[in-house]
Amino acid sequence: MGKDQHVVPNGGNGWKVEGEGNSKATAITNTKAEAVKIADKIAENQKSETVIHGKDGQIQNSNSHGNDPCPPKDKKH
Repeated sequence: MGKDQHVVPNGGNGWKVEGEGNSKATAITNTKAEAVKIADKIAENQKSETVIHGKDGQIQNSNSHGNDPCPPKDKKH
């Protein structure tokens, strides 16, 4: 199982994707949507989570790609 992928602000210059525990960004993008797409692709390959942060750094949302300890009861897919 791979590292969770975090989508975080890049100091006012777009957004970055960081693997959990990594000191360097995996990718830097202009938009949050681009960063989420990249993070989702990596997390899907690694069967981990995408953790999406807001501009304030707080976690807003997450997407599970095979490592969800509490899967939703509804079937929205």
